[in-house]
Order: sequence, then C-alpha cells, then structure tokens
Amino acid sequence: MTTLTRRTALKLFAGTAAVGLLAGCGTGGGKNADGSVTLRFTWWGNDVRNKQTQQVIDAFQAAHPNIKIQAEPGVWSGYWDKLATQTAANDAPDVIQMDLAYIAEYGGRGALLDLTKQKELDTSSFDANTLAAGQYGGKLYGVSTGQNALAIFANVKVFQAAGVPLPNDATWTWDDYLATAKALGAGASQGGATNYGASYGITDQNLSMWLRQRGESLYTNDGQTGFTVDGVASFMAFQKKLLDAKAAPPASVAQEDIGAAVEQTLAATNKTGMSFWWTNQLGALAKATGSDIKLLRVPSQDGSSKDNGLFYKPSMYWSASSRSKHPAEAATFIDYLVNSTDVAKVITTERGFSTSQKVQDAIKPLLTPTDKTALGFLTAIKPEVGSAPAVPPVGTSKVADALGRRVTDVLFGRADAQASAAAFKNDADTLIKNAKK
Repeated sequence: MTTLTRRTALKLFAGTAAVGLLAGCGTGGGKNADGSVTLRFTWWGNDVRNKQTQQVIDAFQAAHPNIKIQAEPGVWSGYWDKLATQTAANDAPDVIQMDLAYIAEYGGRGALLDLTKQKELDTSSFDANTLAAGQYGGKLYGVSTGQNALAIFANVKVFQAAGVPLPNDATWTWDDYLATAKALGAGASQGGATNYGASYGITDQNLSMWLRQRGESLYTNDGQTGFTVDGVASFMAFQKKLLDAKAAPPASVAQEDIGAAVEQTLAATNKTGMSFWWTNQLGALAKATGSDIKLLRVPSQDGSSKDNGLFYKPSMYWSASSRSKHPAEAATFIDYLVNSTDVAKVITTERGFSTSQKVQDAIKPLLTPTDKTALGFLTAIKPEVGSAPAVPPVGTSKVADALGRRVTDVLFGRADAQASAAAFKNDADTLIKNAKK
C-alpha cells in the first residue's frame, strides 16, 4: 500500500474521484479462516457514545457470527482528515458515520455506496423527508440516525453562581445574548476564577442559522454560495463584540477550545455559562458538567423566535464505502443500526431522535430526564422551525475550516470583519469552483 501524507491525501481526495486512486487497494479483504468477514466501522464521538456503540457491536456480532466488526472510533477534530487520507488511499472503513457537511462531498465523488441498491437494508420505516436528507444526485448515500436542532446550552450552575437570571428565549435578541454573556462573565470572574460568559459559536451551522435570520443562506439548491459579504461580516463582527465585552474567552483560549474533545471543552468543564450544541449532545454535556442544563432557543435579530432560523438537522448518517469488499454485509450492519429495537434501547437518543415510529415506541419508556428535556425542546420549537437548508455541495467539506480561520483572524486582530468576510466568500466560492474542474 502506498503511504500518503495527510496533506497529499487531502489534495488527492479533494481533486479527484477518490475511488479511482490506487484501485488495487480496496477496502476490506476476503473471508477469514472461519468463513466470516470483517467490517471496519468508524465513528466520531465521546466516551458515552463509544461505550454505547461497542455494546451494539457486541450484540450484532452475537446475532451475526459470520460478520466481525473492527471498531475504529475517533474524535471530531481529527476524524475527517483521517477519513480523507484513508479514502484517497482506497482504504476507507466499510461502514462510516457521516455528517451533513460531507455527505455530498464523499457521495458526489463516488466514495460512498448507493444504499438504494442494497436489498439487505430496509428503509420502509422512514418517511420521504428522512430519506431525502441522505440523498444527493438521486442516490442514497446515508441513512439518518435521527434529527436534532441547534440550541444554546445554559449551564444552570454557572448562572446561579454568577447571580444572573435565565433569559426568556422566546423573545431575546443577539443584544440580549451579549448582555447576558457579559453579565455571566463578570459574575464568574469574581474571586479570580477563569470562567467566561459564553463560548463562541463559529461553526458553519452557526453561520447558516445567522444568515437565515437575514434572508440569506449558506448554500443554494443549485450548489452555489447564497450569502453576501455583509451577511458574513455581521456574523464575524458579533464574535468580536463578545471578545471586546469580555463575554467570551480570549482568542488563544477559544482556539484551543475549538479542537478539544467534548469532555474537555470549556462548556463541559463548567467554565462557560452558555454554549452552542446540538440537542443530541445534552446527555454527554449534562454528565460532564454535573449541572442542570437548560436548552434555550437561539436568539433572533428582531426578538421573535419564529425568525431565529432554526431547523431540524439530521444528527448524522450511516454510510458505506463504495470500495467495500463486503457491501451486502455492510448493508446488513446498517440495517441493524437503524431498525433494531435492541440497538435503539442502547443508544436511545444519543445520535438524535429517530423518525422511525417503531424505534420511537421502543425507547419511550427508557427516556432519561435529559432525553425528555431534549425531546421537549424539539417539540416546543416545531411550530417555529423552517425548512432544512440546502445540502452542502461537493467541494465544501473544508468550508468550516476556512470559516474558523477567518473568524480567528478577526479575534486575534489580524483582519477586520469586512475583509475576513470577503476572504471567506472567496474561499467558499473557490472550493466549489475547483470541485467542478
């Protein structure tokens, strides 16, 4: 097998149809000595997710002795670079936990299996919208594990210690958010503690929500960027306001926090009062903090929750490599993951709330207080959520990295918001353009 450096692998995958590289080194191999096959299975997650997933693997292997599962867990910060390297070398795992930001990137380049052609996978329990969330170019590249929504996690312990009341999330604006974060930071700093009011929300999904509030979008349905430089500049300028008001951490601290594992983040270690997370992450954050977590709607520009840009997002997907030597077995495992009520009773809502009624009925008696809190939030915002944004087009898997760099430039004072926003738009447009070459 040819050895690739990380940088070379990323260039190869970004600039070619990944499955065309090193064709003799496909994923997986033949049968084992006992007649079984081995599937490599990768996912990102935290300690809670890893333990649950291993329990599911053990149960699957007990029920399917002819299929062995080789677990390859990872963390978000390094997951995609590793997967790009593996895919470029035609050594991708057989079954892959996939994300919305990458489903078109990998599927559109021929790196994922079209699951509609796998008779071992039964998708009859999922509605059309759920299946559409994993489709690109008319092919099913992933089955959604469930849905979630972006929320502000308010650490009740930190609010109480700082003497700050919880806000009314049905009517608050970004100015209110800034004032709350500033008050939390001031209260937490008493006595010399290195705590902050809020973490920064500088992911592409945060930007998408911000743009939706302005009538713009991150991407259009025809695969282009749908935002203005001014729209992104206003987003970046707000992050700088948080910094200048000492409502959020210094740039150097924030930079470390972005790449930290969930359990090691400022939010998980009770060092911020507010932070942005997806609802399926509530269990992990509540366990890590040992605090009650109040889920709050994202603020709006005008104080109306129906204008805050929230939407239901597929938590993640189960996908399979198009180079797998064992596509039927990979589909069998994915079918088990999405349809087995035994799996549902182990994972419950950690990967989002399944839209399968059979799964919902199976886990209902098992919902924990945090599960019920998340479900209550998802139910409460239902009248307010808008349609899901366009699937990120091919070429955009590195847009989130570009956004992080440009916002960081603003926080460190290396560039102003307008210049960084213009640079970011050029980054995004160039990535899309180059993917079409």
